[in-house]
Amino acid sequence: MSNLRVLPKEQVINKIKFENPWWETGKIDDYYLSMKKRLYFDLFSPLVYEKSVKRAVVLMGPRRVGKTVLLFHLVQDLIDNGTPPKSICYLSIENPIYNGLSLEEMFHLFLEVSEQNISNEHYIIFDEIQYLKNWEVHLKTLVDSYHKIKFIVSGSAAAALKLKSNESGAGRFTDFMLPPLTFHEYIDLKGLSDIIILGTKEWEGMSKNYFRTDDIETLNNHFIDYINFGGYPELSLSKEMQSDSGRYIRNDIIDKVLLRDLPSLYGIKDVQELNSLFTTIAFNSGNEFTYEQLSINSGVAKNTIKRYIEYLEAAFLIRVINKIDQSAKKFKRATSFKIYLTNPSLRGALFSPIQKDDDFIGNMVETAIFSQWGHNTGFTPFYARWKNGEVDIVSLSNTKQKPIWAVEIKWSNRYVKSLQKLSSLKSFCKKNNLDRTLVTTLDIEEIKEDDGLTYDFTPSSLYCYTVGRNAVDEKLNLTMAITH
Repeated sequence: MSNLRVLPKEQVINKIKFENPWWETGKIDDYYLSMKKRLYFDLFSPLVYEKSVKRAVVLMGPRRVGKTVLLFHLVQDLIDNGTPPKSICYLSIENPIYNGLSLEEMFHLFLEVSEQNISNEHYIIFDEIQYLKNWEVHLKTLVDSYHKIKFIVSGSAAAALKLKSNESGAGRFTDFMLPPLTFHEYIDLKGLSDIIILGTKEWEGMSKNYFRTDDIETLNNHFIDYINFGGYPELSLSKEMQSDSGRYIRNDIIDKVLLRDLPSLYGIKDVQELNSLFTTIAFNSGNEFTYEQLSINSGVAKNTIKRYIEYLEAAFLIRVINKIDQSAKKFKRATSFKIYLTNPSLRGALFSPIQKDDDFIGNMVETAIFSQWGHNTGFTPFYARWKNGEVDIVSLSNTKQKPIWAVEIKWSNRYVKSLQKLSSLKSFCKKNNLDRTLVTTLDIEEIKEDDGLTYDFTPSSLYCYTVGRNAVDEKLNLTMAITH
């Protein structure tokens, strides 16, 4: 019986050379060079340049949000800032050719093939790290052993990475989450920023940057496109992919996460159950759910549903929003809650793209706005619901647990002329001593006062843009302050 053949070392070396064309050319492939950087790049790169703390950087995020492109942009940035091209190595662990090799073996192969000295500074990038068993143990050993080397790893099985990183990487790893595109980033990537005008407005109880436009119709059209396709950079820019977004997202994102990443991490036996539950949630994004109702609709036992919801949250596919009552008190036992997709484009891909006058458009506008709040680290939104009223978003102060502001999301202009239809919002504001509130509209921007309450009407698309932009800008300002 013949012996099984192992991959010749020569083939592995050729692959390493192929994956690092800048060793010869001094620049990354034109395909990546032509792509615009995500605005998150300026938040990510300082962690890589940080020399005083000996840590690996773990770049995580849902599939297809642009992690690999971000890594290639990092390579170019390092070269532009004087790093010798041969000191930078990129390896995609997903490639079967590296199967059976440890991270350390790959690192030494890099040194050999590039004729680099181990005592020099190097940047080693391992993409799609989750394909290597016990990667966190390998990586911790590398960080402890090679003090002059900066290790950067990325992975799409975000839930798995977070779990392993927290368990094994304490003090050795710095996690960086790359979320789906904000509406602001989408407008930036499409080269449409000139339709946005900077201003300030009193909101969230303070004077903050607010953005306006002289062409609300164009912005609204792009907002609908963003809801359908906008969470993913590649999909945002490709009409070809948009024509069959279902295949693109279902195969590459949903199937891999639901059918492979989550089951392998959490030992889920019945993948069809998980899929059925996720489909039910995605179709009803923004609705209020109970465990009983979900159990009846999906045919999954209540206790199992609780676990599945935790898994789907850990995979950054959904976000659960908890309820408060009319007096802004939290419930001791939450029997009902709202669930939003973290990326509105998932729904369009699973079912079909939504139109601006669709019955479900209100929920998807809410989903898009909640997805922007997901970029605001440290902020927990609530919704208020009582016997005969509801308010869409409420912010509570961390110290007193009292409402700071309340927002009602509408994809309609009719409330501007009919303030009495906002009676739930009014009674909530009165009960909690709020004298100003924000209501989103289709395309009207106006301020009205009635019975001691100021209503700030603003288009949903502008509010969505502003929330996303302020969240990223605040992070950038914080990063600048720390690094300078």
